[in-house]
Amino acid sequence: MNDLILRVKGATKRYGGVTAVSDISFEVGRGEILGLIGPNGAGKTTLVNMITGLARPTSGTIHYKDTLLNEIPPHKIGAMGVARTFQVVRPFQNLTVLENVGVGAMYGAGGAKRNATQAFKRAEEVLEFVGLTSRKNDQADQLTIVGRKRLELAKALAMDPELILLDEVMAGLRGVEVDDAMELIRNINKIGVTVLVIEHVMKVIVGVCGRVVVLDYGRKIAEGHPSEVMNNPAVIEAYLGKKYAQGNK
Repeated sequence: MNDLILRVKGATKRYGGVTAVSDISFEVGRGEILGLIGPNGAGKTTLVNMITGLARPTSGTIHYKDTLLNEIPPHKIGAMGVARTFQVVRPFQNLTVLENVGVGAMYGAGGAKRNATQAFKRAEEVLEFVGLTSRKNDQADQLTIVGRKRLELAKALAMDPELILLDEVMAGLRGVEVDDAMELIRNINKIGVTVLVIEHVMKVIVGVCGRVVVLDYGRKIAEGHPSEVMNNPAVIEAYLGKKYAQGNK
């Protein structure tokens, strides 16, 4: 890692008396693919929401490059070069696939430099990259779950991010669909985009990530290379239960 693109230090989020995320710290190097894993309810999406401005940290700091993000709204963070996908895919169903991606091209990091014609040209390029060119004139609601996942990626990529956060893009995919999506993540990284992958599918984490951060009950319980993390007793216990962890010591 030559330099850091994201620094999370002591990030905590409370909703009333409930602590969703507590004292999380980690760093992401420029050009890295970092995995973020944990059981349901571990705080992964809350953390992503804090990084992208949808939720403000109760305490702690989040820096994108040298800029403190704590008080910056989502649209400005997007314009700075941070994009994300969502677990629940919600395309603009009354727009075509091309128009959906064109919206991202208008409002991302490169949006201020583009007119409508240039935005649609950028959308065409991104659709070719993700393999959706043949569906560009279809309504978004006509796509299968695989197509919608790719559209979600395309919308984020059209924002010209330096950092992209992928929130469970494999959900609902099977077999070769997962393999294809993994290859797409690698290709996104190859074009210079730093990737934070939030995922339940361990095949993906092991296959594309150089490092992994593990959350459980809102706290970080492990960090390291995927092979190290998967053999960590605390991680095994979080996923499979205490008895299983004790039986595998």
